[in-house]
Amino acid sequence: MTPASKKTPEPSGVDLARVALRAAREQARARGDAAQQKKQARRGGGLRSGARADGRDPMALGSAINRLLTERGWEAPAAVGGVMGRWPQIVGEDIAKHCEPERYDEDERVLFVRCDSTAWATNLRLLAPTLVARLNEDLGHGRVQHIKVQGPAGPVRRYGPLRAPGSKGPGDTYG
Repeated sequence: MTPASKKTPEPSGVDLARVALRAAREQARARGDAAQQKKQARRGGGLRSGARADGRDPMALGSAINRLLTERGWEAPAAVGGVMGRWPQIVGEDIAKHCEPERYDEDERVLFVRCDSTAWATNLRLLAPTLVARLNEDLGHGRVQHIKVQGPAGPVRRYGPLRAPGSKGPGDTYG
């Protein structure tokens, strides 16, 4: 046998009609989808979703916020922000009166806490390992690796009325 005789036969009349009908149906479906999109655009951009659920339906606020946090990768900062809001319940009322969290560095996983006196800063430094363990129980293991305790901020020194703009005080004599 020759290789030409092993070829599949060319489609005949009925097969050609089926292929043409299938192509015509697909083209009509594509035209119908385009017409439907144009019609929705004229009606206001397709703001109505219809009888079945789809992506345009309204969703609950909580699930929308959770989806946003997940999509943006904000789970850890949001969790730490929640801890900052519940600081008195986590550390106790006495400590919360004198020490407050300022910020969280996600890259280094450090929580910065400012105290109103050096005595409370020393006390919090001693309690830091216990607080790190308590925070990691609440947030998940390893979210906070270290607490950096800062004492009270000193007042801004302004010496005399003839202060040079941009100077940082008496130590800023020789650039």
